[in-house]
Amino acid sequence: MNHQLTVAIAVPLEAELVELIRGVDPDVTVLYDADLLPPERFPADHSGDPDFVRSPHQEERYWSMLNAADVLFGLPGESAQGLARVADENPRLRWVHAMAAGAGAAVRAAGLDRGQLERIMVTTSAGVHARPLAEFALMGVLNGLKRVPELQSDQAARRWPELRVPVRTAQGSRLVIAGLGEIGVEAAGVARALGMKVSGTRRTAGPMEGVEHVVTNDELATLVRSADAVVNTLPGTEETENLFNAELFAAFRPGTVLVNVGRGTVIDEHALLGALEDGKVSYACLDVFAVEPLPPESPLWGHPRVLVSPHTSALSTAENRLIAERFASNLRTVLDGGVPPHVVDTVHFY
Repeated sequence: MNHQLTVAIAVPLEAELVELIRGVDPDVTVLYDADLLPPERFPADHSGDPDFVRSPHQEERYWSMLNAADVLFGLPGESAQGLARVADENPRLRWVHAMAAGAGAAVRAAGLDRGQLERIMVTTSAGVHARPLAEFALMGVLNGLKRVPELQSDQAARRWPELRVPVRTAQGSRLVIAGLGEIGVEAAGVARALGMKVSGTRRTAGPMEGVEHVVTNDELATLVRSADAVVNTLPGTEETENLFNAELFAAFRPGTVLVNVGRGTVIDEHALLGALEDGKVSYACLDVFAVEPLPPESPLWGHPRVLVSPHTSALSTAENRLIAERFASNLRTVLDGGVPPHVVDTVHFY
């Protein structure tokens, strides 16, 4: 790509962050029209108010703007359908930057053909969410180790237990992280600060500083047998679907704490319920689910040892700024002839 690029911002963004992107290079044209985008309901609300409707004229202007761009900041409508449409209609499009840390599932769902996948690079905002996700993951671990569900139950019943029950300490406990990417590595650092012993998985086994054992996902069962807590940060791919199944839960030590901040499809929810009932899992802190929103009839809602978080653990007031800064850095890299980080793998879609 040369410096004569046109960038279209396809999602709601604060005016000062639009100017931050404009400031990357004077030869880059940045298209943004707040009137064509839904207002944010909360910080980093990339989809915007669902009640917002563009007039036919506004809809035409919106898509004319997107189809005039070489680069998109955000997926149109934050949807796979929007990505598919712009890929079909805009032959000059070369790069889309996604707001999410994992956009592989959206790219796969868009059904782009091989030519489109080769023409359009998709990058993600992976790493931007690492710290809040790591903090949430360790909150979940501590909730389980410190028996928070039992405390809440006793409080709700105004019951002061006659017997004092000890809690587990983080220091000296063993944590297994499935997925030692940026989020997993950040979580490992927080866990080590609490005195935990960390092991985990990644695509290629091998030594990592501060991590006792690193294996592939195929060997995850060898780690969970001695774990006090397990955190999943893995993306949703064909290879990871239902990785946490009945067979893997059978390898858990009784009383293991489970946290999921990766993707909901990695955990077989029916098998998880079985593991909660037989005591293999003492507590589950879940930010993601196989179907979202989580259906009202799901038994996870009412389970006394499950915390349901509505896929919000990565949100922070700084998120838009961090994503815009990441995109600006990536744009500079591309303008200088480099390849930005976190390009979606169009074979495995992660």
